[in-house]
Amino acid sequence: MSTTTTETRAAGPAAPGEPPQGTGLLGRLRSSLQQMLAFVSLIVLFIFFTVANPDFASVSNISGILLATAVIGILALGTTFVIITGGIDLSIGTGMTLCSVMVGVFLTYWGLPLWVGVLGGIAFGALIGLVNGSVISFLGIPPFIATLAMMMVAQGLALVISGTKPIYFTETPGFFNVAMGRSIPGLVIPNAVIIMFIAAIIAWVLLSRTVFGRYTFSIGSNAEATALSGINVRRWQVIVYTVAGCFTGLAGVIMASRLSSAQPGQGMGYELEAIAAVIIGGTSLQGGKGSIIGTVIGALIMSVLTNGLQIMSIPQEWQKVVVGVVILIAVFVDMVRRKRQEST
Repeated sequence: MSTTTTETRAAGPAAPGEPPQGTGLLGRLRSSLQQMLAFVSLIVLFIFFTVANPDFASVSNISGILLATAVIGILALGTTFVIITGGIDLSIGTGMTLCSVMVGVFLTYWGLPLWVGVLGGIAFGALIGLVNGSVISFLGIPPFIATLAMMMVAQGLALVISGTKPIYFTETPGFFNVAMGRSIPGLVIPNAVIIMFIAAIIAWVLLSRTVFGRYTFSIGSNAEATALSGINVRRWQVIVYTVAGCFTGLAGVIMASRLSSAQPGQGMGYELEAIAAVIIGGTSLQGGKGSIIGTVIGALIMSVLTNGLQIMSIPQEWQKVVVGVVILIAVFVDMVRRKRQEST
């Protein structure tokens, strides 16, 4: 694998307190250009749909777009860490649903305090990530197979634990405000959107300002070289999947709060949208490269595209076709960019 780097790609591990290795002016320019292109694409889409239908730019519709981005965006944040290491996580959709169900168990069945239920849902997501990471790192099962199995396990457990019926939070009315309340007076944006951006800031700090982020890039760039440098790659892979699981749990809390219920039949397909947002944002499927800012932009592009097609009354089946084509283009652009970097 090439050792050519960008701002968000490290050629090897760095000691704590040192800047990521391989970060150069050319790399920073490339990374900034990629994020700028994604942002320009978002603006172009926004202008196009506004011209097609002026109602698209209304305050209520923009608020709806941001709210629709919250769950997918939070899932995508965690997925960014996994994909940067060269892995994949197909369990985040049903894992999110299982976390929603567990929040329902904590608050409705067990009657725990609100904050305990919320933290419990996030912790259960971390547990799912811990299991994924352990199976991948210590049993040597490929991430695709391991997380595919977890996807099915989580889906089954959500149905079993809930008795195949939704769990409603009628006895915990304050839970609805976790996602849909408005903590900032005068702001029409619900809490779910604010939580997403706070989660994005935390993810950005973890990825760009900590040893955890440095090792995440290092493992994705060259896992063998990272191991030879004395870093316990297996342990750090487990940590990466566990951290990603925290975001899955948070998404489950937001989803349950938004619906004021835990719907055990939901979840399938969310993982594809989250992965698509990560790819569109510029994170490479081959690992070693990615950014939180790009992921947030990618999630917004997905929401704007879907909302715009809906407001133009495009049939749902054609919406899926368009989104699929966009994903293919994003992957193709990543492949071309990768080849050019390897040739320089």
